[in-house]
Amino acid sequence: MTEHPVLPADESVLTTVDEADLYKDSGKIKKKHYRRELERLQEELVKLQMWVKDQGLRVVVLFDGRDAAGKGGTIHRITRRTSSRVVKVVALGKPTEREQSQWYFQRYVEHLPAAGEMVLFDRSWYNRATVERVMDFCTDEEYREFLRSAPEFERMLTRSGIILVKYWFSISDEEQERRFQKRSNDPKRRWKLSPIDLEARERWVEYSRAKDAMFTYTDTDGSPWHVINADVKKHARLNCISHLLTQIEYEDTMPEPTELPDRQTDPNYERPSIDSQNWVPALYGSNPSAADVERS
Repeated sequence: MTEHPVLPADESVLTTVDEADLYKDSGKIKKKHYRRELERLQEELVKLQMWVKDQGLRVVVLFDGRDAAGKGGTIHRITRRTSSRVVKVVALGKPTEREQSQWYFQRYVEHLPAAGEMVLFDRSWYNRATVERVMDFCTDEEYREFLRSAPEFERMLTRSGIILVKYWFSISDEEQERRFQKRSNDPKRRWKLSPIDLEARERWVEYSRAKDAMFTYTDTDGSPWHVINADVKKHARLNCISHLLTQIEYEDTMPEPTELPDRQTDPNYERPSIDSQNWVPALYGSNPSAADVERS
């Protein structure tokens, strides 16, 4: 696949901001520059979305990695400005009893894109090679069969015309520990810390071995793994989005701003009384009064 630079590169903070001002003393990108670059990349994602839809492309992007590596946060930044009708997110839970009796890839096939769609898998079929392997949720034979079948399955996808991009979010044990502790201390995030997360943490080396074996069998020329350094969330998001934009050759088909036509008016239309409608209590701000008649 031919890579090309993200457009327009001349507006990137990498070319418009001195490196000394780009990063804090800690080496992390400054918030103002991060926001500016993210907005630029999100605008490019909108252009990519339009190209995918207009050209009838089918795109699958896999986001895999250890717990707390920032996969979901990156996906959220990718989809923040795009249409959920075009860019879809799939995050499958524990398979049902029926799904467990099916061909392993079957429940993922159901979510593959139609023409003009991009599907982002927040964890993918590679659960079998990592979480399921480490936590003994699959047998040795099921695991070995997956390693044999995954490259064949992905060749089927790419031969059919699907564009497949695979990301592995790599996080250090120290950073994962810090994020787990932060989740535990924050009531708003505590739900993210599951018993499975804690047990996987205890099996860090086993998880590493499983990941290494997965790469050995499934990092192919046709469907390579792209590894994201995920220790700094903001860097990981920008790097992932920047790279994704190089994986699909696209053109800028953004239409010009639309001149809005005159709104329909009818002097004979009489609006119902504001008081006749059941308004949600305005705990913040205020609801319209009877004098506010220009609303539907």
